[in-house]
Amino acid sequence: MIVFSYDNSLEGLLTAVFDAYARKTFPDMLLGEEDALPLFYDELHRVITDTAKADRVWKALEKKLSKVALSEITVSWLSELPEVGPLIFRYIRKNIDAPQSVEMNFGDPDVLALSKIWKKVGQEKSRLVQFLRFQKAADGTYFAAMEPLYNVLPLAIPFLKDRYADQRWLVYDLKREYGYYYDLQEVIEVRFEKKEEHLLSGFLSEELMDKDEKLFQQMWKQYYTSIAIQERKNPKQQRSFMPVRFWKYLTEKR
Repeated sequence: MIVFSYDNSLEGLLTAVFDAYARKTFPDMLLGEEDALPLFYDELHRVITDTAKADRVWKALEKKLSKVALSEITVSWLSELPEVGPLIFRYIRKNIDAPQSVEMNFGDPDVLALSKIWKKVGQEKSRLVQFLRFQKAADGTYFAAMEPLYNVLPLAIPFLKDRYADQRWLVYDLKREYGYYYDLQEVIEVRFEKKEEHLLSGFLSEELMDKDEKLFQQMWKQYYTSIAIQERKNPKQQRSFMPVRFWKYLTEKR
């Protein structure tokens, strides 16, 4: 059994592909650096992430795959699912080895599995955008936090920058402990060594809020209640469109 170990990064995975072809040996098992090794194996290759090698693999894929297929690789990677690394490795290898792209061969289990993950991540990105609720801080910055299933925050940034181009904002992933800050010119990734309460709970305390924020929240709740038609309430359908796991972040549901 041949085992490859890499650093759990996409560049590391692409480097693993490069190494496999350079060595002419392919892994029976692809593991992250922190994963436990099997009890028995014949060879262990520790992949050293190399940007130049990763770029060469990616450029080769760009010549063979459509933009949609390339998106399936990068977006599915953000799922962070334990099986996604080996799955992408097999998907890339099949496309390299085949005379033509196999991206549309949904009879292949790996092609089908990657497509399903890609769709799930895309759906989670859409939900993030739909259910973000900004709170205005005293300094004028709008703050919103969420804990998405997948690492979809980077996918939402282009939309947020375009939609909220005229205001400073900070969106934060509570699970992965990082976010993006927009200063009216550019978006930068931010991480915090010291976690203030709102970076743990996802909500600004009243002393950090803009003086009118509490009033606007109450007005929004009142509006939400007033437009509801009691006779047409359908909790089951509501949960299908608005999963319960998002409710704690919604002003109208708190």
